[in-house]
Amino acid sequence: MLANAQWLSNRTYILLAVIITTLGIATIVGEVLSRREPMGIESALIARFKHKVRVWWMMLAIFVFGFVLHRVGVVVLFGFVSFWALREFITMTPTRRGDHRTLFWVFFIFTPLQYILIGLGSSPPSWITTDPNRDFYDFYSIMIPVYASLFIPARAAIAGDYKRFLERSAKIQSGLLICVYSLSYAPALLDLDLVQTGKIPWNGSNVSLLVFFVLIAQLASVFERAWGKLAGRKVIAEKINASRTWEGFLGSMVTTGLVAAALSWATPFHPWEAWILGAVVTVMACAGTMTMSAIKRDRGVTDTGTLVQGHAGLLDQIDTICFAAPVFYHLTRFFWSV
Repeated sequence: MLANAQWLSNRTYILLAVIITTLGIATIVGEVLSRREPMGIESALIARFKHKVRVWWMMLAIFVFGFVLHRVGVVVLFGFVSFWALREFITMTPTRRGDHRTLFWVFFIFTPLQYILIGLGSSPPSWITTDPNRDFYDFYSIMIPVYASLFIPARAAIAGDYKRFLERSAKIQSGLLICVYSLSYAPALLDLDLVQTGKIPWNGSNVSLLVFFVLIAQLASVFERAWGKLAGRKVIAEKINASRTWEGFLGSMVTTGLVAAALSWATPFHPWEAWILGAVVTVMACAGTMTMSAIKRDRGVTDTGTLVQGHAGLLDQIDTICFAAPVFYHLTRFFWSV
């Protein structure tokens, strides 16, 4: 990390204050709307809005707790989130006895190892390596897509169960890739040496960038639903998700980009750069939502689990982050880091 890097800067506190204020206003609006139900607003829509706000409050509290524990705390926090999300993913589809030992490796070896490598990052302790310039990105960027992906079918084959072999192996590989590998790139943002365009040093906090990313990834889904309700006509894939429309998708790209541009002061991006990244995150967020909807339709389930009573599971809340994290990370690493 850069020598002058800060863990929490004034920009971080201001960004968190903006989020808390916005959630407070959203909570009040939800309560007011619920008491004025006869005015034509659907009660189910109001209930969903209130549940979503409740989930955001919980996510914010968990994030703040992780920030208090510094970078290691955030990495451990995302590790637990990955573990729980992978559990929900695997639970959606039945497993056979021959998969149990493979799943042991997936849950208790590869998942912790991925986050240990993320935690080591570009500044590992001296007792780990004698090379002070060792960057463990070289390891965590390939460990799951290469070594774990080869190990999983081989270990399943050793178990001797050949029934639906390809389906079972692909399911485990997909769960590990989405829930662990992809999501792990969110805390990896904390390890980047950030600069502005032109390699101008940036004296902000990487925490601000992480909060910014998670916020716009969540807002992308909200804006997509909102625009779909207001102007939605052409459904993207009716048999997969009847509520996702092209109008909602395009409206979300513009709106999320504008919000990202308005919050660019908390990041190393210029407003127009933040707008582009907001649009990119929207594309990936939509891809995540549609992919998880297809998986749930295939499995015949409505939600991946139960996180908050009446409001889906953990994986349903973070599918946008899972798909957007590696793309956002690599764009930032390529254009805005040294």
